[in-house]
Amino acid sequence: MPRTAPGATGQSLRWRLLRAVFATALLVWGLVAILSYDKARHEAEELMDGHLAHSARLLLALVRDNESLLADLATRLALARSGEDRPYESPLEFQIGRADGSLLLRSEQAPASSLAASPGYENITHHGHPWRVLTIAAPADDYRVQVAQSIDVRDRAALEVASQTVLPIALISPLLLLLIYLSVRGGLKPLDDLAADVAARSPENLKPLANHAAPLEVQPLLAALNQLLVRLAEALDKERRFTADAAHELRTPLAVIKIQAEVAQLSRNPDDRQHALKQIVLGVDRATRVLEQLLRLARLDPLAGLPKAGAVDLGELAHRVLVETRVTADAGAIHLHASLTPLIVQGDGELLAIVLRNLLDNALRYTPPGTTVTLFVRRQNGDILLAVADDGPGVSPEDLPRLVERFYRGREVSAEGSGLGLAIVQRIAELHSARFEVENLSGGGFEARLRWVGSAEV
Repeated sequence: MPRTAPGATGQSLRWRLLRAVFATALLVWGLVAILSYDKARHEAEELMDGHLAHSARLLLALVRDNESLLADLATRLALARSGEDRPYESPLEFQIGRADGSLLLRSEQAPASSLAASPGYENITHHGHPWRVLTIAAPADDYRVQVAQSIDVRDRAALEVASQTVLPIALISPLLLLLIYLSVRGGLKPLDDLAADVAARSPENLKPLANHAAPLEVQPLLAALNQLLVRLAEALDKERRFTADAAHELRTPLAVIKIQAEVAQLSRNPDDRQHALKQIVLGVDRATRVLEQLLRLARLDPLAGLPKAGAVDLGELAHRVLVETRVTADAGAIHLHASLTPLIVQGDGELLAIVLRNLLDNALRYTPPGTTVTLFVRRQNGDILLAVADDGPGVSPEDLPRLVERFYRGREVSAEGSGLGLAIVQRIAELHSARFEVENLSGGGFEARLRWVGSAEV
């Protein structure tokens, strides 16, 4: 049995189940015992009433055929009694007489009850004790026979019968409880094996748990655990790649900064020193940009959903970002245009603004002067599109599928960049249940867009 984790306060499923089954079994067995006892006692009393009736009819037959021998009948019946006290051989007392109540014969302990009473059963009290009396009459003559039996004796016999009926249930109950315990323990063994499997694993072993032996009721939990292990493995893998990529990407600008600092420190020429300081500033800017992108990805990766979701007007958002970017576009001799339709989606305005800034930054950074960059928000075949397009040279077809890979900047790119912008856009698109698409346009140029498939406005 697996040990309970330190500090755990929950109840064991095994003992909760056993308590419930034991309580139910004991309750059912108790009810069965009570009903069996009551039924057995009733049947025993019915049997003894039948014995009274049988004895009374025998006496009536003896009286009718042997009236001349009535004087010796009581003595002979007394001698026939057993001397042992047996519950099923209780003494039977009797009276014999006529319908007018006159008494012909009676046993020594028979209760003094009127023979003129109506035929049938009745309960009377004799010497402070209850008795069961049966009176019968002969149909053709006026003989009356009355037989009596002590109710205390009858109850003792009935109790003996009922007790023998309930006794097997009482004797077999511990065995049944033991079998129930073993059955529950065996039934929950797959859970113990599953817990032992999880407990024995190292942090590096995140393979899915085997589910071939798990009960059907545990399959949903096991499936959820395996999904969690897969997500955890992916998260750890992303963290390892993130750490390795960050170290690789930051190593170059830091090395450049160090070299330029040494040049500035050793240089005697003011122009050379100024050039070195300028390179240091550029290196710091690049390292800062990479670090900001890395931190942004680190914040987005663990998210399972949007941190702040609300109605976002894509047209208004795109206009605001376009105004912020126009100065940079003018400095690079890039022509900025917009085609904006007010469309509202459910999302995070800050994250969607990051998408637009990254797409516009890529378009301004990787297209030559004189290029026209268009930002548009529109509907297309029922889908909502948020896109940035340019009429530049486009992207090599071999590079298109890899543009969303982290730190991938293409083989023919010479402009400065971190290679993380589109990876961030891809992650934000996933959080918004949108599709991120990139393609070379048929008439020349390149387009990157977010597509909300079949979206209706909020």
